[in-house]
Amino acid sequence: MEWLNNMNNALSYIESNLSDEISYDRVAQIACCSTYHFQRMFSFITGVPLSEYIRRRRLTLAALELQTSSAKVIDVALKYGYESPEAFSRAFKKLHGIMPMSARNIGVQLKAFPKMTLHIKIIGDVEMNYRIEQKEAFEVFGLELKTTVIDGKCYEDIPKFWGDCVADGKCDALLKAAGKRQGDLDLIDLGVTYAHSPNGDMSYMMACYKKDLAVPPEYTVLNIPAQTWAAFSVDWNGENGEENLHNTWQRIYSEWFPSVNYEHADCDFDMEIYFGDKESGYGVEIWIPVIKNEV
Repeated sequence: MEWLNNMNNALSYIESNLSDEISYDRVAQIACCSTYHFQRMFSFITGVPLSEYIRRRRLTLAALELQTSSAKVIDVALKYGYESPEAFSRAFKKLHGIMPMSARNIGVQLKAFPKMTLHIKIIGDVEMNYRIEQKEAFEVFGLELKTTVIDGKCYEDIPKFWGDCVADGKCDALLKAAGKRQGDLDLIDLGVTYAHSPNGDMSYMMACYKKDLAVPPEYTVLNIPAQTWAAFSVDWNGENGEENLHNTWQRIYSEWFPSVNYEHADCDFDMEIYFGDKESGYGVEIWIPVIKNEV
């Protein structure tokens, strides 16, 4: 309950300051966590980055003000944080599909994004199996995809990326570079998300451990630092494996983090680790970098 109150208090702070400068550090302080952790939590729970939520709320209020008052476009633009009418008009049209002045026309259709409020949902009847691990620094290399967390697009892009890499032979080429048997995508070692930006953009890598390999220049190499990790088991075997994987990602942020004294470490790598073989069966774990919550 305390976590829920803290999050809703943070949302109320945002709502009260939509026409002023919003401090992400202050938002996180109200939520009793680090700024980095709050932004990661917000994106996973709501499906939209914090910056995008604030942008949508401001443009919602701006449209309402233009529709119901005689305020000048330049005044509304400045009120909601835009330095010029041109920048405001571009953002307004991108969201609403019309120019700001058209918001005053009778019958015009506008988009409204209401204020978010988090509510309790009775959960926890399904256990989450996890352990805390210490792991030394290591390197991986692989194939890179640019995607975004906005509206869950990454959940569509990443499976398609795997399918495309299998179809065009890139997966086999990666396995060959890693000294592994070709033709078996289950031998890929891990999937890594990184380069997370405040606007929701991120990168994903289909990767293998580098170890002492000489990596061909066409591959990206990532250096994963020594870190404390929370490792979560995923029920992978069976026809619902991919759905279980996505559900576990969501539950980590919506159920596990709010119930433990950990938060996401300021480390820009989350991982899916793949293991096993055809004889014993394959498995998947999600590894999240964590630190004890000191707030």
